Amino acid sequence: MSSSNLSIGIVGLPNIGKSTLFNALLKKTVAFAANYPFCTIEPNVGVVEVPDDRLPVIAKIVNTEKIVPAAVEFYDIAGLVKGASEGEGLGNKFLSHIREVAVIAHVVRLFEDENVLHVTNNVDPLRDIGIIETELIFADLGTLSKQKELSVAAQAKASKEELHLQDAVVKLKQHLDGGNPARTCELTDDEAQAAKELHMLSMKPVIFVFNVSEEQLSHQDELKNRIDQILSQVQDDKYTTAHNLRPTTLYLNAKLENEVLALDEADQKAYLGEYNLEETGLNRLIKKAYETLGLISFLTGGELEARAWTITAGTLAPQAAAAIHTDFEKKYIKADIVPFQTFVDEGGWVKAREHGKVQIVGKDYLMKDGDVVEFRIGA
Repeated sequence: MSSSNLSIGIVGLPNIGKSTLFNALLKKTVAFAANYPFCTIEPNVGVVEVPDDRLPVIAKIVNTEKIVPAAVEFYDIAGLVKGASEGEGLGNKFLSHIREVAVIAHVVRLFEDENVLHVTNNVDPLRDIGIIETELIFADLGTLSKQKELSVAAQAKASKEELHLQDAVVKLKQHLDGGNPARTCELTDDEAQAAKELHMLSMKPVIFVFNVSEEQLSHQDELKNRIDQILSQVQDDKYTTAHNLRPTTLYLNAKLENEVLALDEADQKAYLGEYNLEETGLNRLIKKAYETLGLISFLTGGELEARAWTITAGTLAPQAAAAIHTDFEKKYIKADIVPFQTFVDEGGWVKAREHGKVQIVGKDYLMKDGDVVEFRIGA
């Protein structure tokens, strides 16, 4: 996964609003992208901050001006058309970009607009989803065809991992040949672990982003029913496996996203309120991606900065320290931890320590979302 822990690839057919959505993202692209661990950011990458209301609160308590939110990278993956897996459009380029991302945001057109031509002349979300899923499946079958089958003699000498990989490849080939994405293949834990090295495109978690009209936004109950119907046909419940849950969905109006970002916060709220929306679709997408990937944030606050750090749920304290600096994991001694709300109630570290609200934890502490942390690191 990329250095930010969170990278989202935006895919979709031409003329479905993908570029409009990406342009909205670029308006949100953060100023600190220059300090980001990329030497150069391609024009198709936007680095956007993860919305987190807790950071300004911490900054005020610790009396710092500098706030550094967690970041998410959005990749605008161009050139996805029918036949892409055989090099149509920008074929191979789009495939290499998708391999890099942690989660796919698959933009699907639901809006009707005679001024915006559809690549196949009519709006049919099921067909469109099918075209893209099929291209990913074909690309994955290409990957699997390069895997050499172990001979009987080779099997006798093979490691457990190699055998698990072989079993995974056999199962996946059969499953994909049936037109099913890899994420719905029933693999054992060991096979799923071994299959990670194949970087299967159709194994990646998917968020369907339905691009809807303002008219559709005004009738959200009807809209939700339509999306539920589409989803029930896209993925059969019998294929929901332990490793891969159903794709999640959200809806937004890409044009509206662009317009909203030009407004100040109060006007944004009022504008979104007209459509019964509490926050922008982009913020909802970032939060949904966090959820889909099982990510959480821990927080640090001192005179220098208030900052959020992204880790996977289930991370132990020393590995969390490595998010700040790789050396910190080796040199970890212990950590001082206060839950965010307690930190706020106590008004910062000093009172939290005086009132015995700081937990001093060792190497086996499981990090929680919103933990405010000071790591103690040895020389």
